[in-house]
Formats: sequence, structure tokens, C-alpha cells
Amino acid sequence: LRFLRFGCLAWGGPVAQIGMLKQELVEEERWISREHFNRVLGVYQVLPGPEAHELCVYFGMVACGRIGAVLAGLGFMLPGFLLMLLLSWLYVRFGIASPLFAVLFFGFKPAVAALIVRSVHRIASHALPNRWLWAIAFMTGVATALKVGFLISLAAAGLAYALVRRRELPPSPIHAALLLLPLAAPAVVLATPSILALFGYGLRTGLLTFGGAYTAIPFLQHDAVEVGRWMTNAQFVDGLALSGILPAPLIIFATFVGYLGGGLGGALALTAGTFLPAFSFTILGHRLFERLVRNPTIQTVLDGVTAGVVGLIAVTSAQIIWSALPASLPHLGLTGLIFALALVVLYRWKSKLAVLAVVVGAGVLGTLSLLV
Repeated sequence: LRFLRFGCLAWGGPVAQIGMLKQELVEEERWISREHFNRVLGVYQVLPGPEAHELCVYFGMVACGRIGAVLAGLGFMLPGFLLMLLLSWLYVRFGIASPLFAVLFFGFKPAVAALIVRSVHRIASHALPNRWLWAIAFMTGVATALKVGFLISLAAAGLAYALVRRRELPPSPIHAALLLLPLAAPAVVLATPSILALFGYGLRTGLLTFGGAYTAIPFLQHDAVEVGRWMTNAQFVDGLALSGILPAPLIIFATFVGYLGGGLGGALALTAGTFLPAFSFTILGHRLFERLVRNPTIQTVLDGVTAGVVGLIAVTSAQIIWSALPASLPHLGLTGLIFALALVVLYRWKSKLAVLAVVVGAGVLGTLSLLV
């Protein structure tokens, strides 16, 4: 019940969500010390997955062991999941043909484009502190534009940075396993994916989501739009817009992608696969991962992978934004105006409700401009 309440109040993205958890559980109730919280947060910032959700699982583990971890994680994600499931059903049932939904999403799309640009900038500012990582990000972006498989690109990025820093290959099999683990998920996507396949795509996404929920975009977009073709880029952007107005980790847009791929079962499968690593890292081996990520070589490999993800998400996001632009010139000008306004608000307004205000405001502005 405690974490269900947190989930109902989880507006404003990961910074606001983490701040809420820290204020109540660390500052006020002192479940753990501030120093210990900072160390735990550092671990989850290195590992893939949404940090706020992983922290909920961790605090549940502190309170009641593994059962507490499962309940806390489920409680935190349940409100957003149910709301996204409802919005996905409404979108499929009414959104595609409904003029009201059409004008609403007309405003949403440039706002989401602004959110992506701001997030790529924020991720790059933290993940690319030197010229080598910038070069790796650039080369991974070029490889993505040339249609090189992202698993190959990310593995090469991690190994390349390890070579740059150490001038030798990572000495332990753990490093190779860390990079090759996502390959366990199937790489071939079917136009009508099975429930098991959707779970596999979600699992791979969850294992490769470094640096925030926006880094999940290229992996899900690759499976659902480029290869599987069970949704369009425009629909993908719509899902991102819907997730931005919900009290949940932004990665909950995986529920929307799964619903369009396989209905209720697809939504459950893809969401479960995406969130499973966030549960598993704590329930099965938080202390082990805490030791591993302190290993300098593993940190170097993960830094390279994260830089590769920055290049990957930059190119993929540019492709998504380009494909979502309206064809008519007047609509293009209005889209550009909404995009510019959204970008100004996101850079200048530091409130935890900025993302919600931008998405809702853009939807209202787009609706009014087309109806007037």
C-alpha cells in the first residue's frame, strides 16, 4: 500500500520520483542512511532499468525481504500500468479514427520531439565526459544510420572503450557475458508476434536500457516499427506522449507497444519482460552487482556501452521525429512553433511537473489551433 501510493504520486519523471522516495524513506523515516542511499543509487544508475522503480524494489527488500521487493515494485508500477492499459484500449478503439484524438495527438507529437531532444542532451552531458566517449557515440550513430545491428554496435562500443582505457581486452569472462546477455532474446521479429516473442523483446529492452527510459526508444522502435511493423512511427510517438502524462516511469510506454502488438496478453508480456531486470537485479543479487559495478574494467565497458546508446538513441530519435512531421506546410509551421515552445519550457522550467505540463499544454494548444 505504501508503494502503491508512491505510484499514484509518481509525476515528473525519475528525478522527482527518486526525490520523493528519498525525502520520505531516508530523510523522514530513516530506513537507511543518506550515505547508503547514495551508494545504492549509484549502483542503479550504472545498471540498466528505471532507477526509481529499482529503488522501490530495493526498499521493499529492506523492509520485508524478497516478498517485500516484489510487492513494492508491483505497487509502484501498477497505477501507471493500468492507466496506460486503459489509454491503449481507448487509442485502438477510438483514437485512430476519432477526429478529437487526431487533433490532440497533433499537439502531442512535437512536444514528444522536444522531450526526446532534451533527454538526449541531458543523457549526453552525463554520459560523455571525454572525447573518446563522444567519438564512440558518433560512430555508433553512424553505424545505426547504416543499419548495423544495435547489439553489434553496443558490444563494439563497450569493448572499444575498454581497449582505449586499458589497451587490452577485458580479462574476465564476466565482461563478455555482461555484453552478450541481451543476445539471449530473439533477434527476429514477426509481423504478428507471439506472446513469448513479445516477452523476449521486452527482456532485451530492459537489459539494454542504460541512462534513463528514453534509451529504451531505439530498441522497442526497432522491434515494433522497423522489423515487426505492427505499428508505425507516428503511433510509436503517440505512445510516448501518453506515457508522459501518467504517474509512472516513462518506460511504461512499453505497455502501449505491447498492446498494439498483441492486445492485453501482448501488453502484459512486453511490460513484464521490460521490468523483469529491474526486479531481478535487487531480488537475485544486489550485493553481487554492487561489487561488480565497482570493478574498474566493468565500469569502463559500461561507460562505452552507455556512450553507444547515446549515439543510437540520437539517430533513432531523429528518424522518429522526421517520420512524424506533417506533410502540409501550414501544419508544419504550427508543429515547429509547438516544438520550440516546448523546448523553451523544458530548458527553462525546472519543476517536477514540467514534462506533464508540456505534454498536456501541447495537446491543448494543438487541439485549439486546429479547431479554431
